Amino acid sequence: MEIKTINAALCAKMFLGGAKNLEANKEWINELNVFPVPDGDTGTNMTLTITSAAKEVASLENPEMEPLCKAISSGSLRGARGNSGVILSQLLRGFTKGIKKHDEIDAPLLAEAFEKAVETAYKAVMKPKEGTILTVARGMAEKASELATEGMELEEMMEAIVAEGDAVLARTPEMLPVLKEAGVVDSGGQGLMQVMKGALDVFKGKEIEYTVEEQKSAKAAAEAQPEEKEIKFGYCTEFIIMLDKPMSPETEHEFKEFLMSIGDSIVLVADEDIVKVHVHTNDPGKAISRALTYGALTRMKIDNMREEHQEKLIKDAEKLAAQQAEEEKKKEPKKECGFISVSIGEGIGEIFKGLGVDCLIEGGQTMNPSTEDMLSAIDKVNAENVFIFPNNKNVILAANQAKVLTKDKKIFVIPTKTVPQGITAVINYNPDRTPEENEASMMEEIQHVKTGEVTYAVRDTHIDDKEIHEGDFMGIGDHSILSVGKNLSDVTKDMLAAMADDDSELISIYYGADIDEETANALGNEIMELYSGCDVEIYSGGQPIYYYVISVE
Repeated sequence: MEIKTINAALCAKMFLGGAKNLEANKEWINELNVFPVPDGDTGTNMTLTITSAAKEVASLENPEMEPLCKAISSGSLRGARGNSGVILSQLLRGFTKGIKKHDEIDAPLLAEAFEKAVETAYKAVMKPKEGTILTVARGMAEKASELATEGMELEEMMEAIVAEGDAVLARTPEMLPVLKEAGVVDSGGQGLMQVMKGALDVFKGKEIEYTVEEQKSAKAAAEAQPEEKEIKFGYCTEFIIMLDKPMSPETEHEFKEFLMSIGDSIVLVADEDIVKVHVHTNDPGKAISRALTYGALTRMKIDNMREEHQEKLIKDAEKLAAQQAEEEKKKEPKKECGFISVSIGEGIGEIFKGLGVDCLIEGGQTMNPSTEDMLSAIDKVNAENVFIFPNNKNVILAANQAKVLTKDKKIFVIPTKTVPQGITAVINYNPDRTPEENEASMMEEIQHVKTGEVTYAVRDTHIDDKEIHEGDFMGIGDHSILSVGKNLSDVTKDMLAAMADDDSELISIYYGADIDEETANALGNEIMELYSGCDVEIYSGGQPIYYYVISVE
């Protein structure tokens, strides 16, 4: 049976199909990121963005077109994370603008909606690059316009649109040399194609089930949670037994019976060579002693659940106190200027707090905060003017989107791409200047900050004329990979050598969660000797994934 129009109910199902297909392929999309860093998150960002909208769509009963479009647009806008997520939200926003006043979508209207989607997304990006998700979307929009005729059968049209999207995606390495060098297609474009393919599958009759977990309100959850819960067995105990000989079914049963006699939450999985064990018990030693009769132990882990429970109660109380303090702050007169900063570690967070930042958003490179996170932070800052420091190039678009959605405060997004730039921007705030003068001053000062970050490679690749192997250390500068090697200290110093010059005056070193103070100070002393004309400062950043974040000014 030929289908020539799409009603609201089918449109909702197609959208949910697209969301589910993107979610199913998010890890594959993450692996397409050009830099082989352990925080490649395009697939995750796009999935979280579309999931925010999918939850609203799934809650609609007997959807009509306008409420459906509002759910897709509003949900994706607020849930948008990272550049790819924000661009996806803008594509969805533009598409829904094109269809919301119609009860059904035919071929010409579908083409118009594609054009509106692309137009809206391109406007949201200050400097659009070809060879990205935008190019893939435009290619599909152009194919839709070429095919759109009254009465055209939609399945044939949509299959051709998706085929064109795949063809444009395959050409993205020819448009962006960095993609070609790394041997990948654009990850954002691939994410968009997974949405399109999921939607097409549903249109062609594939049944999908999209469920949304019921969320209790914070108040209801607090009321439902007893203040103290008795924990019968206090130690979560896990280990693997490297068997001396295969465990017979009888022995396996006897071991399981023994574990049940000393605890609960038993998981015992036996293979020919190993046995994986999990048990909650008050005497981990008994479990370990018995296990040692079968072989050597490895990957042992014992956690005190009572202590963890007490810590949770304390954290819950602290959180409640913080919420009450925020409510009290809102009752006070608004100050002229407030500050929001994205932070990536406990030490760096303390630095921002010490500089007067009102609200920290945890996230940055390893988990990009959403537009909703930004809006929530803006709401907490009791000020007429609010400065936002994204401190990551992949967070700036979400901050700008929050700025557009905020009506009761004036928002200034300072496009800081790194934490050191954010610190420099805050330091240069002058209360005697107007917010606009401070904005101009901050924008000027962050241009003088060079940043390098040291991490490790998660796969083999070739980029920036460097051969990189999985496990190598990499020093990544503002625009390219500056150093690669097997020795962390050497890679860090080689990276710094590519950043510093005769005009450099200050080197700031922020060491991460995986570096101890002694190691950081030893490196700092070497750098002081190498750059005797510069001031060298060392801070505990506590950031994950990145061993060192270093700035040169």
